[in-house]
Amino acid sequence: MTALRTYYYRVLMPHGGVKTGFYRLAVERDFSVQLRLEQELDATVISLWRLPRAMTATYETLRQLFQREISAEDLAGFLRDMGVMLRAGVPALDALRTVISEGQTSNSKGIARVARQMHKDLDAGISVSDAFARRPDVFPETVRNMMAIGDQSGNLDRMLLESAEHTERVLNIRRDIRTALIYPVFVFATIIAVAVFWITYVIPTLGDLFDQLNADMPAFTVSLIAFSEWVVDRLLMVVLVLAALTVGGIWLVRNHDPTRYAIHTIGHRLPVTRVLITSSGMAAMTEHLAILVRSGLDIVTSLDILTRTTNDLYYRRRLMQVRQAVTRGEGVASSMRAAGGFPAMTVRMIAVGEESGSLDEQLSHLSAEYRKRLSVVIASLSEIIKPAIILVAGGLFFVLVLALLIPIYDLIRQAMQIGGA
Repeated sequence: MTALRTYYYRVLMPHGGVKTGFYRLAVERDFSVQLRLEQELDATVISLWRLPRAMTATYETLRQLFQREISAEDLAGFLRDMGVMLRAGVPALDALRTVISEGQTSNSKGIARVARQMHKDLDAGISVSDAFARRPDVFPETVRNMMAIGDQSGNLDRMLLESAEHTERVLNIRRDIRTALIYPVFVFATIIAVAVFWITYVIPTLGDLFDQLNADMPAFTVSLIAFSEWVVDRLLMVVLVLAALTVGGIWLVRNHDPTRYAIHTIGHRLPVTRVLITSSGMAAMTEHLAILVRSGLDIVTSLDILTRTTNDLYYRRRLMQVRQAVTRGEGVASSMRAAGGFPAMTVRMIAVGEESGSLDEQLSHLSAEYRKRLSVVIASLSEIIKPAIILVAGGLFFVLVLALLIPIYDLIRQAMQIGGA
């Protein structure tokens, strides 16, 4: 699997000056980067240093902070505009100049920057597909491969338009997933905020009141008050530890494959998340595979690209098994059945597509079906999650209220006894 790597370089320019900078490229060997740099800059590489993984992550974070990322909406718009202009007979250089001028007068400054770089490439005699291939951090691998096919077959305009439609469909799937997560995230965030308020303010205040009134407190209440006071006394340390755990957890989820695989596997087994992950994952994978097969790539190459572009490690490991089996001459459907983890309907329809020679059509039908299922799941997700939210919130506040009501009840009882006497 070819990884996107970051390099720090020093090169000797033709005029005698030394230029330094960072360069990002998906390569297997460092020598390929040296050749690419010397070709692009017309210079001689003095030194080339590949950044370690940790430094690459730091560089990526800083780059994202200070350089505006290109959104999927802007990318889809760029591909569609280029496809429409090329289909109308506009030369690629003129089409890029149009994108640059429009980007300067709109909010698509990132697209204008990329179009300017690609314009320089094409002006230097580089092909359109190579200009796309040089920017793996901007254009997904699916799009880059479609551009290569379009360049070779003379159907670049059609590939651009299909890439735009593909990007928009994938974007809609991601939007649906984000929409599904808004409600539970908001509710759980509210529960946590209320619990923090009780622990840091309400419970210590009531604890002081109980001490002043000599209330008889059960052991559970004493422990809860002691824990609350401990948190308040060490609030800064608690915040720093929680922040470190949060950052560490995010890093593990993004960079530590065993942790990611464990999370994805658990997600595929829990009742609610299984439905959401399966619908969204199969919609994205069948969409990707359909567009690759329809563009003319062989099934082994298509599966290889799909494996690299799939973020779900649960599916990625199974796709690797499928690709290996297909390479040995087995069918896609039988390989999926042997790997396990794929819905039975998906396997059956792919088998029909293989037998009838309509694999791309069956994959498109599957993608549309899973997008519909995802929409239904999202529409009913709040009703599905409500019982879990009620149980969590009710259990938390039942414990808090019960721990505090017992001493209050004891104070009321003592007051009534004193009043009766």
